[in-house]
Amino acid sequence: MADTLTPRERSLRARIGAHALHSTHDPTDTTANARAAFLARFEEEVDPERLLSEAERQRRAEHARKAHMTRLALASVRARRETREGGGDEA
Repeated sequence: MADTLTPRERSLRARIGAHALHSTHDPTDTTANARAAFLARFEEEVDPERLLSEAERQRRAEHARKAHMTRLALASVRARRETREGGGDEA
């Protein structure tokens, strides 16, 4: 059956699963490990040898995270502009 689903149907099926999961579990709990790993990535980036104090490492990691998110936002703006101006790849 999975082979015959359209992309739209797969998306809807995934949304059903997500809503069912969130109806029975706190999303904060279900994503805690992923969130911790994501944030640890930035701590590792700014202080791989763990030489900084905890407070300084967290401060720098927060800025590294914000820089990452801002890069993503910039890439999104550029992609939308390119699509709007007709420069996107029409597959």
